[in-house]
Amino acid sequence: MEKSLLKEVFVEVGGKIAEPLVDILDAKKYLNEFMIAKKLDLPINQTRNILYRISERGLVSSTRKKDKKKGWFTYSWKIEELKSLDFLKSILNKKINQVNSQIKNRETREFYVCELCHVEFNEENALIHDFTCPECGSVLTLKDNTKLLKELKKNLDAYENAMNSVDEEISKGQAAETKKIKAKAAAEKREKAKKRAAAKEARIKSAGASKTKTQSKKAGAGSRVSKDKSTSKKSAKSSAAKNPIKKTARKTATSRKKSGSEKATKTKSSKKKK
Repeated sequence: MEKSLLKEVFVEVGGKIAEPLVDILDAKKYLNEFMIAKKLDLPINQTRNILYRISERGLVSSTRKKDKKKGWFTYSWKIEELKSLDFLKSILNKKINQVNSQIKNRETREFYVCELCHVEFNEENALIHDFTCPECGSVLTLKDNTKLLKELKKNLDAYENAMNSVDEEISKGQAAETKKIKAKAAAEKREKAKKRAAAKEARIKSAGASKTKTQSKKAGAGSRVSKDKSTSKKSAKSSAAKNPIKKTARKTATSRKKSGSEKATKTKSSKKKK
């Protein structure tokens, strides 16, 4: 951006004292207010007043940071280029309209002047005073607007050229801002895709680990059941071997069942023979 355009804006809003801020401040980085005051060679309070006055028009923006030791806030500032250019564009529009109005006025109306007092009158006022100067009584003469029109048109060309430069800078700034927004959106999109991929991978790993764990639990349960059965059988055998009384009792009960069964069979056969 042409700094001359920004300087016009800052002078318009903050006066001539604000002009050096264009060279001090940056459009991308914030600068500490104490550093600004040092470069301006002004007291901090006066520097703040200038910055506050300019910030009311949106030409600069600030961020603040709290000093942990002292407890107060320190401000840092940067130039808002697009807002500054928009503000300058509005000023140039007003000036262009004013000059166009003056040119039209000089081309369509007549003006009279007192050669001695150098006082100008429009046609209505000249007629009221009977085309004589109310101060000295001299006869008023018709003013030649050729020189003035030439100066006005020259000013109009300058304002229109400045407007074209401002429009070009605004277009560049908007293109850069759009590019920046798109790049940021693309970066956020990539980051989201990366997070989704990581989450998906984590879910797959978690599902695989859970399945493996379930399978190992089932296998462990099966081995425990077979182990328990084997252990119970061994325990029963071991218990029988260790307790001969119980073993003898079981044998006696078994033999009694057999003898009872044999007697029942003999009784049945004897009855049949009878």
